[in-house]
Amino acid sequence: MTEAKYSSRRSSLLVKNILGSLLIKGWSAIVVLMLVPITLHCLGEYTNGVWLTISSLLLWIDNMDIGLGNGLRNRLAAYIAHDEHGRARCLVSSTFAMLLCIMLPTMLLLLALIFWGDTYSFLNVDEKTISNLDTILMITVMFVCSTFVLKLIGNFYMGLQLPAVSNLLVCLGQTLALVGTYIVYLSGSHSLLHIALVNTVSPLLVYLVAYPITFLYKYKELRPSIHLVSMSEAKSVMSMGIQFFIIQISSVILFMTSNILISKLFSPALVTPYQITYRYFSIMLVLFTVICMPFWNATTDAYERKDMNWIRQASKRLNLMTILIFVAIVLMVVLSDYVYSIWIGDGTTIDIKMSIAMACYILIIIVSMRYSYFISGIGKLKIQLIFTSSAAILFIPLAYLTVYLTHDIIWFMALMSLVNLPGLIANRIQFGKLVNGKASGIWFK
Repeated sequence: MTEAKYSSRRSSLLVKNILGSLLIKGWSAIVVLMLVPITLHCLGEYTNGVWLTISSLLLWIDNMDIGLGNGLRNRLAAYIAHDEHGRARCLVSSTFAMLLCIMLPTMLLLLALIFWGDTYSFLNVDEKTISNLDTILMITVMFVCSTFVLKLIGNFYMGLQLPAVSNLLVCLGQTLALVGTYIVYLSGSHSLLHIALVNTVSPLLVYLVAYPITFLYKYKELRPSIHLVSMSEAKSVMSMGIQFFIIQISSVILFMTSNILISKLFSPALVTPYQITYRYFSIMLVLFTVICMPFWNATTDAYERKDMNWIRQASKRLNLMTILIFVAIVLMVVLSDYVYSIWIGDGTTIDIKMSIAMACYILIIIVSMRYSYFISGIGKLKIQLIFTSSAAILFIPLAYLTVYLTHDIIWFMALMSLVNLPGLIANRIQFGKLVNGKASGIWFK
């Protein structure tokens, strides 16, 4: 196949995945929005804030794959680009084996910490209000750890330049969780334990069904096997995966420790309005992620085939989309009070300043992603690693200092934007150097 045909095929596959993902993520966004008021009505503001904080902790487990998922998608895309299907199967087998080795000790360690630790003090939760917190944490940890390995199926599809399928698996889990949450609501039990079970069991069931469909029917030639586990392939994916892992963990600190810090430094009740604004404005983040995600491994394919012109043209398309997203976010701020009144009703009150602060934060993340997804596809991660990890290290002590000086959550949210700004600037500079062939030294690592 000629380079022109490869380029045309890549663009066609990209468009199909973007359109498919938009439909899937559109429904997924509706599901998430529907989950918020149902869960809030089930649990009340305080207990709902506790559940949101627990959800943030569970996200840490989801990112404990030391970057192997993203390492797999990059290496798999490279092998497929060079028609090395034998190495691709060894890669899949080795990555699954490594994730199993990570998951088991991680689960045992977390269960031990919950059993012997003081979780009520750590999360600033009232024991009289929630009497079974340790039980809830143990059960959710076990189910999330069980999902830990199987979710690699999503990365497998992304490596095949089929992110729409990965999005579909996530969406099915969310939809199942919505149905389960509504059943809990109708039952009148309104138990935090039941809500936690529904939200952690649902994705596990989806991946349990997806595994045989993927590897016993659809892609038998890439089916993982214990006999194909290779240390050389493990080292290959690990070397790239470690960099992705540091970036992932740093991103989790920047994205999700905010719930824990708000619960700790203010009150669990304040987590609810914060999360409502995040869920509202993150609609744009989800939309932009859907559009950007297919570019990641399409960029890997283009870079492996030395098709830099395709990357430049793809970047121009994203410039227009970024401008449209900016306009949409401004409109969302203007309409926020009206939307909250319809969506949440009188369940909680949200200051317009909180909406503005969240809008600024989401916009900075989106513009940064606009460059980082291309850079991740090329595999030059050093700059991202430095700036993201530095922001993560600084964020928590600066958050304590900011709250100590201001006692104001708006300043706390402003800090979230400020610590992410240098990374955005660095991503823009590196991307320009890479696509113009001027990257050298640390900009090319």
